[in-house]
Amino acid sequence: MPRAVSDGGEEHEADVASWTSSHRRMDSAQHGHGYKVGFPPKKNLLTEFSDAVRETFFADDPLREYKDQPTSKKIWLGVQHAFPVLDWSRHYSLSKFKGDFISGLTIASLCIPQDIGYSKLANLPAEVGLYSSFVPPLIYAAMGSSRDIAIGPVAVVSLLLGTLLHNEIDPKTHPLEYKRLAFTATFFAGVTQAALGFFRLGFIIEFLSHAAIVGFMAGAAITIALQQLKGILGIVNFTKKSDIASVMRSVWGNVHHGWNWQTILIGVSFLAFLLVAKYIGKKNRKLFWIPAIAPLISVIISTFFVYITHAEKHGVAIVKNINKGINPPSASLIYFSGPYLATGFRIGVIAGMVGLTEAIAIGRTFAALKDYQIDGNKEMVALGTMNIVGSMTSCYIATGSFSRSAVNYMAGCKTAVSNVVMSIVVMLTLLLITPLFKYTPNAILASIIISAVLGLIDFESAYLIWKVDKLDFLACLGAFFGVIFASVEYGLLIAVAISLAKILLQVTRPRTALLGNLPRTTIYRNVEQYPDATKVPGLLIVRVDSAIYFTNSNYVKERILRWLRDEEEQQQDQKLPKTEFLIVELSPVIDIDTSGIHALEELLKTLEKRKIQLVLANPGSAVIEKLRAAKFTDMIGEDKIFLTVGDAVKNFAPKAVDNV
Repeated sequence: MPRAVSDGGEEHEADVASWTSSHRRMDSAQHGHGYKVGFPPKKNLLTEFSDAVRETFFADDPLREYKDQPTSKKIWLGVQHAFPVLDWSRHYSLSKFKGDFISGLTIASLCIPQDIGYSKLANLPAEVGLYSSFVPPLIYAAMGSSRDIAIGPVAVVSLLLGTLLHNEIDPKTHPLEYKRLAFTATFFAGVTQAALGFFRLGFIIEFLSHAAIVGFMAGAAITIALQQLKGILGIVNFTKKSDIASVMRSVWGNVHHGWNWQTILIGVSFLAFLLVAKYIGKKNRKLFWIPAIAPLISVIISTFFVYITHAEKHGVAIVKNINKGINPPSASLIYFSGPYLATGFRIGVIAGMVGLTEAIAIGRTFAALKDYQIDGNKEMVALGTMNIVGSMTSCYIATGSFSRSAVNYMAGCKTAVSNVVMSIVVMLTLLLITPLFKYTPNAILASIIISAVLGLIDFESAYLIWKVDKLDFLACLGAFFGVIFASVEYGLLIAVAISLAKILLQVTRPRTALLGNLPRTTIYRNVEQYPDATKVPGLLIVRVDSAIYFTNSNYVKERILRWLRDEEEQQQDQKLPKTEFLIVELSPVIDIDTSGIHALEELLKTLEKRKIQLVLANPGSAVIEKLRAAKFTDMIGEDKIFLTVGDAVKNFAPKAVDNV
């Protein structure tokens, strides 16, 4: 017959043992180990509140290193906390610089062509993308805690920003206003990111589940790739919408008069070259530099051939002029008032949260590979500060790039100095060689973007999500289809909505289990998980696998009564002894509120009418404390509260235990 799981009992025994102030011996005939459930010491309101705040906002105990330190030392530690470069730079060496220098040059060769392409994805001038890989990486190198993350514009944020901004202002007819709104959104993205870190609210981004992110990224990758068909095919009149239906209609609607064969030849040839280079790098990690420099080689070769053949006269679209010089100031361009202020704030918050989620995920991934820790809140402050400064120096939203960070990691970077090296190379590019990009064909930029975003489609993760959790896979699909069939913002909204819906479903409908005894043991486990587990005659043992709050208290009560009704029907059919005791295993119940206690009171009254006694097993410290404060322990009687399910069974069904 079936049976349930009581693993939480062992987990809480350590907690129970710590309640030394109220442990009392009981009759050994009743409890073999001689202990009963203890009550933790009472806490006043201020202590409870401070403990809750500390665990919510300061779980990592950031002030521990400040304890017992002189004032001057505390000030220095505070400065180091804000600028980690002051700490790790003291141990910097020439050998580390060699690794950082090589990796910095490598990611610079990758970021320069990507930045030009991503800026076009955001409908911004090409130089703005390069600006965004000059100033922000310098700020991050001083304030960030990740050694491997490479900072700059990324495809998903560029597409999201370009889509949201384009809905408000046409970049072709009002280029200055469009650029001003982009800087405004970047400013508020930085403010949002920095505020989340400063006020230690980083847990908010955890509400976007991994499954939703996988689906969102895959959908965004396909959307970005499809939009690059404009550059690959040489189409001039292309749809402004991003959904797959509109894009494909625009592509096939221009098949007879809008496609340019010279452009197609350039785009397809170099796309094949980039994909082959990426395949080589994936097969042999030592050849990581091949896919890293392939985009720059593609730009150089294609630009040279367009220049000598004058292909631009035959319909091949080129980049044209890129402004020479480093970042001009742009603080005066930010909308701090007027009708676009609220719009810039809204777009900035959305894009900032997406950029933050991507950067934190990337930072944690590579930190785990190198076995070091990153401070999530410190990362948010660093990312926010660099975007605030970036918005005032003609940059748009920058964040961590997965493709560049992977190259940075494989190139042997040691510290954030690799970002500084990359930034210096970008600066030299802006000062010296931007005019050389004049004849760069747009088809090459489209090919570079397509080859970069294909890595965002994670088939393995999607398949794993399907195998592990079908509800998670639904969130993944919802985000994916929302992006490709509607828009990026709708896909993001669907991803968040499904993630929150899953949380609400789990909170309002927690799992319960029917427990039985594993033969020849005193262990009680889920009868569905352990078919050999047997029920104890005259007893019904149920476990609640969640905290009991107002959101689920009535459901928990009704579910337990349903277990009881099902058991009574089975007893009548099989002429088994009637249930005299209902044992509720509370070890997984980490907390309970007044609604939960009220539900237990109603359950107790219902059971009394049926002449069934309610017994509790292994309540945690928070639960037993609240039950005592509500005088529920007096209602049920302390002799009905046991340390383990085994103790309760031994007390109320000794014959069953004797047969073990």
